[in-house]
Parts: sequence; C-alpha cells; structure tokens
Amino acid sequence: MKFRTHLITFALPLLAIALFSACANDAENDSLDTIKTEGKISQIIRNPVSADGTVDTVNVAKMTFEEPEFNFGEVKEGDVVSHVFKFTNTGKVPLLINNAKSTCGCTIPKWPKEFIEPGQSGEIAVEFNTSGKSGFQEKPVTITANTYPSTTRIYLRGFVNEAKQ
Repeated sequence: MKFRTHLITFALPLLAIALFSACANDAENDSLDTIKTEGKISQIIRNPVSADGTVDTVNVAKMTFEEPEFNFGEVKEGDVVSHVFKFTNTGKVPLLINNAKSTCGCTIPKWPKEFIEPGQSGEIAVEFNTSGKSGFQEKPVTITANTYPSTTRIYLRGFVNEAKQ
C-alpha cells in the first residue's frame, strides 16, 4: 500500500507535466500565422490549410501588385522618397490588410483600413526618409493580410549619395 501511495504521489505530477509539455510543443510547431484585429471579422475568416495538409489557395484574398518593387534611382542624402504601390484583390473574398511595416523608422507605409472587395484596387503609400543613409538602400515593407501566405513584401530600392559637408 505504501508503494502505491508513493507511486501516485510522484507519477501523477510527472504525467501531468508530460501532457502539458506535449500540448505546448504542438502550439510552438503551428505554422499558421494569425491575424489580430478588432471587431467582428467572421465573414473573412477562412483557414486555407486542412487537417490532411492540403492547402486551398483558390478561395482566399490575393494581392496582385502592379509593381512590387520600385527603384528610385539616385537621390541625395536627406531627400524623402515617396511611392504609391497599387494593387488589386484578385482573390475570391474581401481583402483586409491588418498591418504594413518596414524594418526601420525611416520607411513609413500607409495602407487602406477598409475591406477591398474582389476585383477592386487599393494603394499603399510609402515614404523613405534618407537622412543618415548613404549607399545602396533596399527597404522592404511587409504587409500582413488575410491572404495565403499571410505576408507579402514590397520593396523600395535605390542609391543615396552621401551629403557633402
């Protein structure tokens, strides 16, 4: 009887830890990105990945850019480069952009906050402040939306001539 008591006292907590660890590992291995947003978005939520691993990329929103890269050529340090990236929702459901961000504070994107219906177009305006920059510059903007995959990148590229002092 004493052996059973010790077995239950030590084995039960270990079993519980093992079960919780297994669940935590499953969450870490989840390869799907999530979109955090406010409000009711049930009409656009659709998981393109099924349990058997197949991916449905037909019935999702799709961003098709007229030009995903913009070469601004040569500018002098301190100039502000502006460009508008035009896109169309070529998918089958309304497109909702959740976020657009760059790798540094010198590049600022502005994107539409409302739904872009299938077949409709939108614009993402990007400004790059070249102050303190010189040489070849490549500034990516990562867009997170209800697309598959959930992120898309557009780029500003060009050469910034160092300011003469």
